[in-house]
Amino acid sequence: MNAQPAKSQHPAHAVRPSYSQVSTYYDEQYEAMWYYMHAEPRPCFTPKLLSELQEFRDDLRCEIDAPEGRRVRYMILASKVPGIFNLGGDLDLFRSLVATRDREGLQIYARACIDLLWANMSHLDRDVTTIALVQGDALGGGMEGAMASNVLIAERSAKMGLPEILFNLFPGMGAYSLLSRKIGPAQAERMILSGRTYTAEELYDLGVVDVLADDGQGEMAVYDYIRRENKTRNGYRAVRAVRDYVNPITYEELIAVTEIWVDAALRLETRDLRMMERLVTRQTHRAEEAA
Repeated sequence: MNAQPAKSQHPAHAVRPSYSQVSTYYDEQYEAMWYYMHAEPRPCFTPKLLSELQEFRDDLRCEIDAPEGRRVRYMILASKVPGIFNLGGDLDLFRSLVATRDREGLQIYARACIDLLWANMSHLDRDVTTIALVQGDALGGGMEGAMASNVLIAERSAKMGLPEILFNLFPGMGAYSLLSRKIGPAQAERMILSGRTYTAEELYDLGVVDVLADDGQGEMAVYDYIRRENKTRNGYRAVRAVRDYVNPITYEELIAVTEIWVDAALRLETRDLRMMERLVTRQTHRAEEAA
C-alpha cells in the first residue's frame, strides 16, 4: 500500500468561495474532487447544505464541460465533523412543517434531497465515479446519501442506520430503492422497520458497504480504490453501466416515493412529533460534542 500525502499538503480549490457548509479541494494527481459537509447548527441535511451541494454540482458540471476546465474523474463526499458523516434529515424543519400542515414545504425539501441523491447515483451524467467516505455516524438521510454514491467506503468504527420508524415514519429519500437493489426487498424492509444502527462491518458483510477500511485509513482506502479502478477503468465503467441497466432506479421512482413520504409525514401525531423533537435535541448534543 503506497502512503499518500496528508490532505493539508494538497492545495485547496474552492469551487465557490461563498460556501459556508461545504468545503472542497481538488487533487490534481488523481483528478479527484473532494467535498466535505459541515452543516450548522446540526450536522444534518439543512436546506442551506442541500442548496450549497446543488450549487457545487452545477459548478462542477460546468467546469468538467469547459474546454479549459479541470479534469475530474472522481468525486468524493466526506465530512469535516469529527465522528459524524451526516445525521440525516433536518428534523427540526420536519417537525415545523408537519405541525403547520405545510405539504408544499415538505415536497420542496424532499425534492432537494432526491436531486442530491440522483446527481450521485447518475454520476452527474458524465464519466465520473462518485465515492462516499463515511468516518463516523451516517443516519437516516445520511445513510441514504452515502449509499447513493457509486462506491461506499466506510471505516470500521462508522455506524449507519435508518431510525425514522422510531418517530412513526420511514426513510423516504431513496433508502428502499437503494437497499432493495443491493440486498433484496425483504432484507431492506427488515432493516428499515428495525430502526437499529448497524456497524460498518455488518453492512460490509451484507453488501451495503463496498470497501471496509481500518479506522484512520479511510482516505488511504479511497486512493487505493482509485488506483485499482484506474488500472482497469474500462472494465469498471462497463460493470457500472451494466448495473445501471440491470437494476435501474429512475428519478420518477424516487419522486413517487417522496410523495408517499409526504403523505405519511402529514399523518404523524403529537407523540410522534415529540419523539422527533427529542431526536433533534440529541443531534444538537452530538454537534456540540463534535465541536
